[in-house]
Amino acid sequence: PEWGTPNLLNTIAHCRLDSMSLGSLGPRLAGRLTAELILRSRQYMSPLKLYEIDLRGNRISAIENLGATENQFDSIDLSDNAIVKLEGFPRLLRLKHLLLNNNRIARIAKNLEEAIPNLDTLVLTNNRLSNLQELDPLATFPKLTMLSLIGNPVCTKQNYRLYVISKCKKLKILDYKKVKQKEREEAQKMFPTDEAAAQQAAKTFEPEEDLQAAQAQAGVQPAGEAEKAKQGLTPQQVVAIKAAIANASTLEEIQRLESALTTGQLPSEVQIDGNGGEQPEAMEVG
Repeated sequence: PEWGTPNLLNTIAHCRLDSMSLGSLGPRLAGRLTAELILRSRQYMSPLKLYEIDLRGNRISAIENLGATENQFDSIDLSDNAIVKLEGFPRLLRLKHLLLNNNRIARIAKNLEEAIPNLDTLVLTNNRLSNLQELDPLATFPKLTMLSLIGNPVCTKQNYRLYVISKCKKLKILDYKKVKQKEREEAQKMFPTDEAAAQQAAKTFEPEEDLQAAQAQAGVQPAGEAEKAKQGLTPQQVVAIKAAIANASTLEEIQRLESALTTGQLPSEVQIDGNGGEQPEAMEVG
């Protein structure tokens, strides 16, 4: 729809409800991308002159209910959540930019181009993609020109950059570096066919190494070390930390407390009283 059309303007006005109307939408569901959350979220014109919705930092674990956006946005920002797989999109013909920094994405669904065919910018910085094969679904986006995978374990794989360039023919920027003609020629020479690319990707698949890389990327200790670290905490301390996680209000707080469980170090804000229960920090008296 064009800017200025009555239907679009009415829809935008409806989304920007006043505080009394927002109260009638009910409570947010933690970790869920609901229609209510979409209606509550900030909408604005980005510096790139794209109409964008801000869904950052809501502990969202799965992409769902984006049909509630009614295809009104050029850009959707889902950074700083807990999404594990890139999937779940309805048909959003207007969507061009998709921002997914700092999630937990380890898989990309196939045939996403059918739902978001006009996507030209995809930012997947600091996720958990670890194998070259996991990037293959990106090859079907017909208009993808800018892609960031910085901070994913897959970036350490041999010939990673040339592999991505060979798959995504329209790329102009990869990891914030311009794709040069020389790189295109090298990629074509190294991966002349899909079969050649598949063979190269299979050679770089090392399950144990990929697991360790993904754990390091996510700041998670290997299972054996994590179990040893937990042994440094008393059962009461473990219960107290888990209770604090359940009551946490931000993703950063949850990540810090989860890290405390794996490292075996009791956070300063979690105190244990003499009866083994959790005791909140004392408040300063002014």
